[in-house]
Amino acid sequence: MPTDRSTTDSSAGVDNAGGTNTLAAPVTSASGRKPKLLARRRLKESDVNVVNQPMLKKALGGTIVGNTMEWFDVGVFGYLITTMGPVFLPEADPAVRTLFLLGTFAATFIARPLGGVVFGWLGDKIGRQKVLAATLMIMAASTFAVGLLPGYAQIGIWAAVLLVVLKLVQGFSTGGEYAGATTFVSEYAPDKRRGYFASFLDMGSYLGFALGAALVSVLQLTLGQAAMEEWGWRIPFLIAGPLGLIAIYFRNRIEESPQFQATLDAQESIAQDADSADVDASKGPVGIVKAYWRSLIVAMILVAAANTAGYALTSYMPTYLTESKGYDPVHGTLLTIPVLVIMSLCIPLTGKLSDRIGRRPVLWIGAISTVVLATPAFMLIGVGEVWSTLAGLSLIAFPVAFYVANLASALPAQFPTASRYGAMGIAYNFAVAIFGGTTPFVVAALITATGDDMMPAYYLMATSLVGAVTIYFLKESAQRPLPGSMPSVATQEEARELVATQDENPLIDLDDMPFETQDVITANAEPADAQDDRVPASV
Repeated sequence: MPTDRSTTDSSAGVDNAGGTNTLAAPVTSASGRKPKLLARRRLKESDVNVVNQPMLKKALGGTIVGNTMEWFDVGVFGYLITTMGPVFLPEADPAVRTLFLLGTFAATFIARPLGGVVFGWLGDKIGRQKVLAATLMIMAASTFAVGLLPGYAQIGIWAAVLLVVLKLVQGFSTGGEYAGATTFVSEYAPDKRRGYFASFLDMGSYLGFALGAALVSVLQLTLGQAAMEEWGWRIPFLIAGPLGLIAIYFRNRIEESPQFQATLDAQESIAQDADSADVDASKGPVGIVKAYWRSLIVAMILVAAANTAGYALTSYMPTYLTESKGYDPVHGTLLTIPVLVIMSLCIPLTGKLSDRIGRRPVLWIGAISTVVLATPAFMLIGVGEVWSTLAGLSLIAFPVAFYVANLASALPAQFPTASRYGAMGIAYNFAVAIFGGTTPFVVAALITATGDDMMPAYYLMATSLVGAVTIYFLKESAQRPLPGSMPSVATQEEARELVATQDENPLIDLDDMPFETQDVITANAEPADAQDDRVPASV
C-alpha cells in the first residue's frame, strides 16, 4: 500500500488485492505514533444477495397464510360480537354485553406486547422461521378451542372467563406473528421491490378478515339468529383448526431468511468491531429499547395512526352499523365485505408505488387523507342508505390502503438485522395494544358517553394528525439495503451493476454493510502529532 502522505490522503476508492480501501480515521497507538489505518473491504459481487425467486415465492406464500389465519380469527370474532353476547352474558344489558365483548377483543391486544417481546427476542436468537411456525401453531390451537367453549348456560360466568383467557393466548401468539412476518419477507425481498412484496402480507390479512366476514354472513343467512346463538357461532372457530394445519404445513416448508442467516454467519467475525448500539441490542429487549428508542417511538406512533383507521374499518364497523345505525347483524357484516376485498386488492399497488416514490410520501397520503376524509365518511354512513354506507366505508378504506401496505416494508428497515425482529415486536405490538386493538372499545365508549355518532371520525383525525407529523422523522428506506445487511437484488446483472456503481450510488452506504474490519499497517509510521491535521480519506 502507498505510504507517503499525498498518496494516503487520496487513496479513497483504490482497492488492494484483498478488496479493501482506506477508512476515514487513523488509529493512534499507545506510544504516540500512528502505525496503522483501519481499512474496510469494498463491496464485491459475491457480497450481493441475488434473490432466489422460487424460494421467495415459497417464503411469501408461507408467511401470508399465517397473516390470513390471524385476521380470519379477528374478522370472525369482530363480526360475531352481537351474536356471542347472549351466549356468554345472557342476563346482562345489551350495551354491557357489547362492551364486554369489545373489551375481550381489546384484551387480545393486552397480551400482544408480551408475545412481541418474547417471540421477537427468540426470533433474533434462533431464527425467524422457527418462531413463526410456533406462533402459528399456538394461534390455530387457541382459535379452535374458542369453538369448543361451553356457554353461560353450562358453566355460568366461567364461560366468559375462559373466553378471555383464550383470547389472551391468541394475543400472545399474534404478538410474534406480524412482527416476524414483516421482518421475514423484508429480508427475503430484493431492495427495489421490498414495498411490493411486503404489501402482500397485509393483502392476505384483510382478505382473511373478509373471508371470516363472508363465512359469518353465510351462516347468519342460512341458519338464522336463533341457531347462530345456539350453536352456529362455533363453526367459524372450529374451521380454524384444519385451516391452521394447512397453514402450518406451508410455513414449515420455508427456509430461514438469507439476510438473517448471513448475519448469523458474520457475527463472530465482526463481534470485536460491534458498536455500542449493537452491544446494547444484543442484551435483549431492554438493550433494544436503549439502543433504538428514537426509531421505536417513530414506529409506534405510525403503527398507532395506521391501525386506529384499520381497526375502525374492520373490527368496529360491523358493531357501529348495528348498534348505532340500526342495521341488522347480517347487513352490518355484508356491507363491509366488498369494501375490504377491493381495498385488499389495491394494497400491492400502493406497496409498488412506495418502491417508486418512497415510503414517506405514500404514508403521508394515508395520514392526510384520513384527516380529510374521516368526517365526510361518517356523515355518509349516517345517511343510512346502502349506497351512502358503502361510499362512507370506501372513504375510510382509501387511507388504510396507503397506510398498511407501507408499514410492512418501512418499519423493519428502521432497525438492523441482528435486532430487527425484537424491535418490531416491541414497536408494533405496544402501539397496537394501546391504540389499534382498543379502537372499537374506545370509540364505542366515547359514543356512549357523548351521544355523538361522529366521535369515531374525530378520533381517527386526531391520531392521523400526530402520524403525519411523525412521518417527517421516519428514515426513508425505499430501494435501499436493510440496515446491517448486504444489498439484495433480483438478478446477477443487477448485482454486477450495483458493484460497478457503488461509489456514486446514493442508495448504498458501505459503512452500514456488515463487513469485517481489517487492519492495514502502513510501512512508514508517523508520530500522531504529525497527522493531527490530516484530512480523513473517505471510502
